[in-house]
Amino acid sequence: MSTTTDVPAAQPRTAPGPRAAPVIRIADLVKEFGTASGERVRALQGVSLDVAEGEFISVVGPSGCGKSTLLKIVAGLVSHTSGTVEVGSKPVRGPSRDVGIVFQSPLLLPWRTVRDNALLPIDLQGRDRAPYEKRVDALLRLVGLHEFGNKYPFELSGGMQQRTAITRALLDDPKILLMDEPFGALDAMMREFMNAELQRIWLESRNTVLFITHSIPEAVFLSDRVVALSPRPGRVAEIVDIELPRPRTIDVMGTEAFGRYTSRIRAHFNLGAGVDL
Repeated sequence: MSTTTDVPAAQPRTAPGPRAAPVIRIADLVKEFGTASGERVRALQGVSLDVAEGEFISVVGPSGCGKSTLLKIVAGLVSHTSGTVEVGSKPVRGPSRDVGIVFQSPLLLPWRTVRDNALLPIDLQGRDRAPYEKRVDALLRLVGLHEFGNKYPFELSGGMQQRTAITRALLDDPKILLMDEPFGALDAMMREFMNAELQRIWLESRNTVLFITHSIPEAVFLSDRVVALSPRPGRVAEIVDIELPRPRTIDVMGTEAFGRYTSRIRAHFNLGAGVDL
């Protein structure tokens, strides 16, 4: 059990250099689902990917290409058909406290305050709150919600609700944070704001992040590398290194370099493929 009570201080990051040892290893991953009619549908085909400690990796691709399925397999929520998936050099056989998850919906309980929603996993598992009291306060400060700990979800904006969900995911000090289209339901302006906020949180927390998104600009803005998946069955079409200095401001989206990255990734998809430009 983690008893960390302080959030690590911010450390400067630049464009990606030599990568550290992988904390996520995916090799020749195949996932098939059975249908009600007895047919087998292949969602992922031969996916291989190493994610180094402290990296921010985004996965983009058309609807139905297996992005969310890939994340759920890494999270231990869904089994795979063949291939290997390791987190921290150990095969994934189920959920782990080393892995935090944020979904598109923040999944907050309306009768619990922000602070109590963040502490929900501790309460559900019957663990002692005491070792986490300082940690949750530090995390609420990190995500900019330290003045809202006693508020209820209906009193928060959509972005604030997602920051509460991020706090909850970070509470056990996981090595890895998995995010499944966490800003997909937000309007464009709030989404840009949350992109900048997530970058700030990541620069300070320094977790390894695997981020699923439909938005190519969002992926380029946030990531060290972007993984482009093909239409179903999802295969790795290309992995693109994003060599833009950090911290990044929203203004970087208007630069020529940013445009080259988005165009390169967009070339793998057609306009009707369910990928945001």
